[in-house]
Amino acid sequence: MSQTVTEFEVHDIRFPTSEQLDGSDAMNPDPDYSAAYVVIRASDGAEGHGFCFTIGRGNDVTAAAIEALRPFVIGRPAPHAAADLAALHHDLTHDSQLRWLGPEKGVMHMAAGAVVNAAWDLAAKHAGQPVWEFLASMSSVDLVSLVDFRYLTDVLTREEALAILRRAEPGRAERARRLRAQGYPAYTTSPGWLGYSDEKLVRLAKQAVADGFHQIKLKVGGDIDDDIRRMKLARAAVGPSVRIAVDANQRWDVPDAVRWMAALAPYEPHWIEEPTSPDDILGHAAVRAGQPVKVATGEHVANRVVFKQLLQAGAVDFVQIDAARVAGVNENIAILLLAAKYGVPVCPHAGGVGLCELVQHLAMFDYVAVSGSWEDRVIEYVDHLHEHFADPAVIESGRYVAPRAPGFSARMLPDSLAAHRYPQGPLWQARRTTEEVNS
Repeated sequence: MSQTVTEFEVHDIRFPTSEQLDGSDAMNPDPDYSAAYVVIRASDGAEGHGFCFTIGRGNDVTAAAIEALRPFVIGRPAPHAAADLAALHHDLTHDSQLRWLGPEKGVMHMAAGAVVNAAWDLAAKHAGQPVWEFLASMSSVDLVSLVDFRYLTDVLTREEALAILRRAEPGRAERARRLRAQGYPAYTTSPGWLGYSDEKLVRLAKQAVADGFHQIKLKVGGDIDDDIRRMKLARAAVGPSVRIAVDANQRWDVPDAVRWMAALAPYEPHWIEEPTSPDDILGHAAVRAGQPVKVATGEHVANRVVFKQLLQAGAVDFVQIDAARVAGVNENIAILLLAAKYGVPVCPHAGGVGLCELVQHLAMFDYVAVSGSWEDRVIEYVDHLHEHFADPAVIESGRYVAPRAPGFSARMLPDSLAAHRYPQGPLWQARRTTEEVNS
């Protein structure tokens, strides 16, 4: 008998990372890394896990948006093959009434992504493969069937996408073997949070180099003199051969971005990330043209259409996909294909709870079956909260170890879920009691 989806659970999970200023930047000074977390369960007991990443307040709103998708999932066949996963993605993103809330952007679109990703976790587990390998073992025709080409065909047709994938077919097996043997290049943001002291910045930057990383990232955009000082300290700590990317987290208007980066340019930033609004395609193009540092963006880009326009406008040197911002694996495949069409490297964002676990699969699939290259490509790594996952991301000598466990590496441990549920979990109850005592 075919299995059906019989259960659908949604949890508001939050971690008090604001206490140590982990994740702090110029736009987000006190984030509490959070996940609106969904579990879909099939009639045979198999589970798929997915989530949206948020930074605290509003995680309940995202959880409610996921809950609104329950009727589209309960009772349908458990997704196992490309056709099932394509149909689910279509149903979640094309419902006219829910789509109105975006369309195809914002909280509702992220909620669809959480459910889609949970379905991929379930399907890959059924296949006995990690998601990157499950994807890379699909035919090029099946991979193309997963993509919604609406709004893309002026720059990427179904036939062009199929040609990109077929060009990569001959080397798939060898690249998969190399990936398992060597891992995938990583960089670390762990030294660079804006709330960290100079001493902590220097100590963690030196540790990153000792751990084998060839690139680190600093948050910038609070104060230009502070940023120059921190950049000097970081450059002295890591030496001339280690790349230092910088990230403004959308803090600037275009003229500010140009002025700020001209001031930081002598210290050789590898890229400036999110220099202005993620929706401002022409603004990114102006920043790229107005100063010497390369431009990266993508973690807050709402959908494949905005990525298309960034590439059309020549506005980015690096595309930064996010596993939990767009509508899941399917839409990220579209973005990977767009980047391959334009020859722009993809360097995924992973600064948040569970994002390292998820996005490693997408970058590894890109290497094996789409771009066929890891030249000038790195996945972000942040050393936060991995202990809460059953199959945490693993870094060795500055490289992601290719996951071997079946699924999307998305499952949080039951004890972690129980402790961090908001607001009823014991960790949050204890914080509330402490605040009441101190008030």
